[in-house]
Amino acid sequence: MNVFSQRSERVKGVDIHPTEPWILASLYNGNVYIWNYVEGALVKSFEITDLPVRTAKFIPRKQWMVCGADDMHVRVYNYNTMDKVKQFEAHTDYIRHLAVHPTLPYLLTCSDDMLIKLWDWEKGWVNTQVFEGHSHYVMHVVFNPKDPNTFASASLDRTVWGIGSHMPNFTLEGHEKGVNCVDYYTGGDRPYLASGADDRLVKVWDYQTKACIQTLDGHAHNITAVGFHPELPLLLTGSEDGSVKAWHSTTYRLEHSLDHGMERVWAVAYTRGSNSIAIGYDEGCVMVKLGRDEPVASMDAGGKVVWARHNEIQTVNIKSLGDAHEEKDGERLPLAVKDLGSSEQYPQYLAHSPNGRFVAVCGDGEYVIYTALAWRNKAFGAALDFAWSDDSNTFAIRESSTVVKIFRNFKEAQTLRLPYSAEGIHGGSLLGVRTPDAITFYDWAGGAVVRRIEAEVRAVHWSEGGAGVALVGPAATHILEYSREAAEAALASGEGVDEDGVESAFELVGEIGEPATSAVWVGDCLAFTTSSWRIAYAVGGETTTLAHADRPLYLLGYLAAAGRLYAVDRAGAVVAYTLLLPVVEFKTRVLRGDVDGARALLPTVPEAEHAALAPRRWRAERAVYGAVGAGEEQGVGMGAGAEEAGVDEGADSEEAGAGAAPAVGAAAVGSAIGLASGPIRGAKEAAASNGAPAAGQAYAFHDDPASAEEEAEAFGTEAEGFVGGVGEDPDEEELFADPAPHAAAAPPAQSVPPEQGSADWGEEPEAEAPVVEAPALAPAVRLAPEEEDELSAALGALTPDEEALLAEEGLDDEDLAGFGDADEDGLDEGAGDFSDDWGLDEGAKRD
Repeated sequence: MNVFSQRSERVKGVDIHPTEPWILASLYNGNVYIWNYVEGALVKSFEITDLPVRTAKFIPRKQWMVCGADDMHVRVYNYNTMDKVKQFEAHTDYIRHLAVHPTLPYLLTCSDDMLIKLWDWEKGWVNTQVFEGHSHYVMHVVFNPKDPNTFASASLDRTVWGIGSHMPNFTLEGHEKGVNCVDYYTGGDRPYLASGADDRLVKVWDYQTKACIQTLDGHAHNITAVGFHPELPLLLTGSEDGSVKAWHSTTYRLEHSLDHGMERVWAVAYTRGSNSIAIGYDEGCVMVKLGRDEPVASMDAGGKVVWARHNEIQTVNIKSLGDAHEEKDGERLPLAVKDLGSSEQYPQYLAHSPNGRFVAVCGDGEYVIYTALAWRNKAFGAALDFAWSDDSNTFAIRESSTVVKIFRNFKEAQTLRLPYSAEGIHGGSLLGVRTPDAITFYDWAGGAVVRRIEAEVRAVHWSEGGAGVALVGPAATHILEYSREAAEAALASGEGVDEDGVESAFELVGEIGEPATSAVWVGDCLAFTTSSWRIAYAVGGETTTLAHADRPLYLLGYLAAAGRLYAVDRAGAVVAYTLLLPVVEFKTRVLRGDVDGARALLPTVPEAEHAALAPRRWRAERAVYGAVGAGEEQGVGMGAGAEEAGVDEGADSEEAGAGAAPAVGAAAVGSAIGLASGPIRGAKEAAASNGAPAAGQAYAFHDDPASAEEEAEAFGTEAEGFVGGVGEDPDEEELFADPAPHAAAAPPAQSVPPEQGSADWGEEPEAEAPVVEAPALAPAVRLAPEEEDELSAALGALTPDEEALLAEEGLDDEDLAGFGDADEDGLDEGAGDFSDDWGLDEGAKRD
């Protein structure tokens, strides 16, 4: 995937900054550019010389950029101030390449004068060593990352040197023409070196035995760049044929071939901690992202984490910290990393079995199942993909694009020969087989088609009990409810089953308006991360943000005993965030209408979390009224006739009717914040003064329900306690300890015929009860059953008028933080056909 592309003069050298989003490009016209590849903007421009600048490197620890040119000079600049730090003549001919020592203050230069020189910048850039012996131009030098006291060089004399003193330790001869580039293998313990030459070949050497172990023949012109990627199992090669090829660094199979139509390739760069590569062409530079971003890691139910670093497997135990350790949200946990073993493959998939006894690793066309404790091989075989069932004794592999095999007790039990070409499989309560435009779920026991869903799916996350599943698409994440009973009954009877399976097997219950980069279920709650580095959770019809991270994080799992959600970054740092299970269960029960169950759970919820349990609309009103202060006029920008509303919690309800009368044409909705009772009278009287009907609204004033009931009857409406979108009996005791109301209720007025629902506010309504059509405010009519879900969602969201009110008072969503999380992701509870609601806007896909 292209991340950045910029046309320019011929680019002879490229480098990537390890922490800033910068590409350094040295040009044939004598300039050096620094581009921001995220914003696509030119950050710095250096006019170096009139001759070609063939090489340039970042020295981040000094905030320097160093470059070498055909005028035989080395120049050093501070890339922040753009001041020149140093310029000196380094060679007597063109400078071909530079190499910066990873830890010491050393710079290597090589030149057409056939010399290699070592410079020490802490000694005033003195030349400390000269390496002689090449009989032709020296084109490339590179330090050995496993032993930085040695380096290798490539020359047109057709040799590759390994140097540890003034003379070469070894010479590798095998290319038929001049060698242009060289690089060391960075992963594992293999002593390998790659070289590329004008004979159009790439050779991989064992520099200890001096044997050529592989020759790669695939380019049609001179090889100009080679490099072992530090994060991916790839050997990258660039050529004057205009292509960059990615070869598997273990099997040497050609994995990718890139051609951007920008003529010859001159340089390829990469950096540790990133999957991206930068390419320098005749006509500009390009950055490309390869592979997957998320780390290959898994956590079992007991807090043991296993991850792969290249072929090495490491483990940490979160519970080893003990109860005495105080974990702060977002801070790296001080975990002791242990080497567990190694993998014969380069892992692209790693996952614990549901019971945590085994770990499956898949990559390089093979899978291996290891015991989790001793890391012993339990089973292995050929596979493109691997997936665990919710039963640890059952798993599946994708053997080819049309063959999926199911294993039970480590023995092959069934083969699915697919009538289509599959590109991936997913485990869980059902076996999911993915194609580019659909996913088909199969029953593990018999291999029957349970349901085919036409949607582009990239990831599947099942809840522990199998009742919920999240399907991650390119633009959104959809939450479905799976009815195992309905599916099994339909498959057994044959009724309700069509060519796409059982129609009643799945029901769409929610949608998150962005794709989840990782996700785990916590009971009935889906915790997830996003590409904007947000950590959030969705429960019922509400999405709540836990935190905004300062880097990409990927969820590992949840430990209920600790009440913590655990995540890991690409560097293997494990962090935790508080997510209390009682809060999640409380919200789940409220949104399902189980108010009695929610009340029973309330004592287990810390008092500090009570504000977060209130709906967004109430928090917005409380923030606004609280900011305005007691006794101030509450016109709130919605028209005249507002009552004086003292918002002090002890204020008299009559003085604080908070009757905010909207302009004519909209209903007046009374609302009292922090009051015991009586919002209706203020609304009714204010509305009457403007000739507008009032939608009387009684809050959950349980300390004086009789007053609310009395006022409601007096003004022709009903009083009804309301919490989180679910009505309750106003005679019952208050759900919250705080006397302030925690949610508003739409009073259940009498049913209104459809023709009355669109009455014009300027006309006298014919029905006894006023007919209100005000989607921006709480309606005064009883909605039809199919509309009730929509109403519940509306009550939890800020209306346009409320948004305007916040703006008028100088408030925004951040000001609601003290009243609970104000984040709302608009889960569509009333969504219809699943495929229609899927994010089909291809333009929403982000590159």
